[in-house]
Amino acid sequence: MHRPVIARLAHHGSLTLAELPPAYLAPSLHLSMSSATQTSTFSTTPVAAGRGRDLNRNRGVSAIHRTGPKFKMIPIAQARVAREDAATRQNPQPRALGLFPPSREALSVPEFDIDFGRPWAIQELREKSWDDLHKLWWVCVKERNRIATSNIERTRLKAGFGDHEAEEREKVIRVTQNSIKHVLRERWYAWEDAQRLYQQGYLPEKMRTKEEERFSSGKPEGEPSESVQQ
Repeated sequence: MHRPVIARLAHHGSLTLAELPPAYLAPSLHLSMSSATQTSTFSTTPVAAGRGRDLNRNRGVSAIHRTGPKFKMIPIAQARVAREDAATRQNPQPRALGLFPPSREALSVPEFDIDFGRPWAIQELREKSWDDLHKLWWVCVKERNRIATSNIERTRLKAGFGDHEAEEREKVIRVTQNSIKHVLRERWYAWEDAQRLYQQGYLPEKMRTKEEERFSSGKPEGEPSESVQQ
């Protein structure tokens, strides 16, 4: 019964008769000579070929094939041209040049350091606004930084000159800074006193009204009333 199967194996294969399996194993080695047939049907009708709605937002996104998403994502901010800084427009020179003298050299000459005036007086600073005091303070800080840069360069080069002039210039700057601190301290104490008087019930409007009434009546401040005179 299974001899045709064994003969077919020997005919199509490269095995000899000695290497063939025994006859009782022939059913498990049965080879189907019929061609493969398609079991699923193919249809082009819209009902059979239609697909459902694709809800995957990442469908089709591929960095390799450079394909984008199907759905509109969050709009990406467009790059804008960097606007020019206002400080750069006013002063086109680099800000680091403030650490060096006008000659743009690290070591300032004694003639430049000795050319300075007197420090600011306290009476002059009392008339300045907060912004003016703030600007003047940072001008002093920048000048002291410039002097410190020259001192470091002078020590490195072992120049042997300019120490006295730079020291005298820095002393004047320190006097100005101490005067600014003194004026700010006075304003702080005045603010504390005004706050204390306000908490005690003192109002400048009421005191001004009382003074106007007293001056309009023509009575001096120390004059007793009529009841006291009688």
